[in-house]
Amino acid sequence: IEAVSLEPYLGPCRVVDARGAKGAIGAELVEAHWSSGVSRMLFRTFDRFPADSWPASFTAVSAGAIRALAAHGVMLVGIDSPSIDPETSKTMDAHLAVPHDMRILEGLVLDHVPPGDYELIALPLALAGLDASPVRAVLRELA
Repeated sequence: IEAVSLEPYLGPCRVVDARGAKGAIGAELVEAHWSSGVSRMLFRTFDRFPADSWPASFTAVSAGAIRALAAHGVMLVGIDSPSIDPETSKTMDAHLAVPHDMRILEGLVLDHVPPGDYELIALPLALAGLDASPVRAVLRELA
């Protein structure tokens, strides 16, 4: 993680209310909310982030949604759930669909964030030899 470009973690993003998605966010939700210039997309799936427990079932992201994001040049996908794949997944289809240049943020707290466009600041720690890192994700309203 210490060697990845910081560009995907810093810049304009779109927050999408995906609380109505059942099971997994599909490509149709991506298509409904993507527009030219959107290169980072965050999905809110919880009414309230489950800080005190790991939910047994949560909304994931389908491999088709990942492919739709990649086709539009999206460089970062984020979600408030623990993973883009379902907890019971043995095949990790969404993770395997992520292109090498797309970054993932999981476990975001989006409780008080209305859908819309923001500036994302979520820089990973430069932890040597690891493939991921915690971030402190901040969304700023665009001027």
